[in-house]
Amino acid sequence: MVPVHHRTAVVDGHRIAYREAGDPAAPAVVLLHGFPTSSRMFRGLIPPLARQHRVIAPDMLGFGHSDAPPAEEFDYTFDALTDITEGLLRALDVDRYAIYVQDYGAPVGWRLALRRPDAIRAIVTQNGNAYEDGFDPGFWAPIRQFWAAPDPRTEEGVRGALALDAIRWQYLHGVAEPDLVDPDTWTLDHAGVSRPGNDRVQVRLMRDYATNPPLYPAVHEYFRTSRVPLLAVWGAGDEIFVPAGALAFARDLPDARIRLVEGGGHFLLESHLDVVVDEVVEFLARVPVHS
Repeated sequence: MVPVHHRTAVVDGHRIAYREAGDPAAPAVVLLHGFPTSSRMFRGLIPPLARQHRVIAPDMLGFGHSDAPPAEEFDYTFDALTDITEGLLRALDVDRYAIYVQDYGAPVGWRLALRRPDAIRAIVTQNGNAYEDGFDPGFWAPIRQFWAAPDPRTEEGVRGALALDAIRWQYLHGVAEPDLVDPDTWTLDHAGVSRPGNDRVQVRLMRDYATNPPLYPAVHEYFRTSRVPLLAVWGAGDEIFVPAGALAFARDLPDARIRLVEGGGHFLLESHLDVVVDEVVEFLARVPVHS
């Protein structure tokens, strides 16, 4: 088994926790987690990837073991999370890499690519959205209401996502065998968002998510001009980012590899780790190191 190191770095005055494994001289892969979790979601993926790659999986600011300054002291936006991620990669001397994005990790990954297209060797998107097609209308309705008119009433509609039952639902919906999913996942995530003041951090990011769909046209243009190798491996039962979001990548990247995994949900690694590992390892093996 490849050893996985649990490390920290200070970026712009903030302590950022990250997992790292593999040969430092190997091609780098950066794993970007979603809401409401942390780099812990990659605990099963990191060792097999690290046999051929340098793997880096940060906890975003406000998540996991990274610092979580109060929302009154730090302006939590996806631009700011991208700034922190860029700073960590500079500190680790990583200037060219593949990205694996899921949920919140996707808008951070797209910003990294738009800022430095030459830095991105390849993209794996696992239920990481980049198209309006991907939004489930029912799930996103209260969030869109909050975007349109942020006030105490609409905020209450998004705060429900921080409840234990809602986080459990994120892990279990659409999963054919829900008893494969470790209950520690939603228990630890709920503990994280329940830390004093973290609710305001999460609500701030939910509001800023409104900045992501307007970026999509630029992301699509990046796909068309860069022809970046892309794998979309998607839980077909996801009711947050639906399978149409995965299929949409082919519009701008006709050579994209798209795999819809039946019986899998939003957090596909919890129920179909082996499927994802096989897809990702095979995909990255075909990407030239200096492409």
